[in-house]
Amino acid sequence: MSGFYQDMREYVLQHGAINNSYLNWFRQGLASDEELYDFAVEFYNFARFFPNILVAQLVNTEDESVADELTRVLYSELGEGNPENRHELLYRHFLRSINIDIHQALTRPMMPSTRAYIEGMEELYSSGNHEQALGASFGLENMAITMWDHLIPGLQSLRRERYPGLDLRYFTFHRELESTHEEAMVHAVAAMEGHSSVQGNLSIRERQDFHGGVRQVLDFLEGFWMGLERQRSINMPTRHDAHSRARHVALGDIR
Repeated sequence: MSGFYQDMREYVLQHGAINNSYLNWFRQGLASDEELYDFAVEFYNFARFFPNILVAQLVNTEDESVADELTRVLYSELGEGNPENRHELLYRHFLRSINIDIHQALTRPMMPSTRAYIEGMEELYSSGNHEQALGASFGLENMAITMWDHLIPGLQSLRRERYPGLDLRYFTFHRELESTHEEAMVHAVAAMEGHSSVQGNLSIRERQDFHGGVRQVLDFLEGFWMGLERQRSINMPTRHDAHSRARHVALGDIR
């Protein structure tokens, strides 16, 4: 790995996209029914739109070596030839396991912060700026393990305490795959450096564009979490007491 790669990875791991109050709170497994509903439906927008965003990046990538690595990530998202392992389908199993209707999840308007995240990714990945788009992909793939390591313990706690049927496969499956996605980014960045304008070393402009993609996608992701944090703060004064958190109402009936 190059020094530039390591510097960018360190930047990712220190960013507020994965070091924030919402993820720290979620990891404790304290979400109410309404808070879990908000998380599940808003995150579904990422799960269902991400393959389309990857396609936009793939068809706008000039470097065929980089395109090869992006294809591997996309193939993984689509279940590697097995429709039953399609990641969006795994997420639907999660929604159904907590009694959230799929039609309701598909049609509920996104929170503004969620829409900004999705649209921001779409713009970065399809911009035609090769270094910027790859930087955005790099940012997401290198933050992912830390993100899953916050979400999974929180969901496991909720399953133990209140939702015994909660289906975690979408989350645990992604956690297991992330090392391969990070490896794909190692190869993609190496290919980008090998084909750079100064033969093996990125120019100042190329580094700036790559870093800009990393920063922007992580800023959008941080905004996504902070949108959920603000929604949680709004809901807190009207939350029922601890006894009402017993699961006597289906999550899909909350809204």
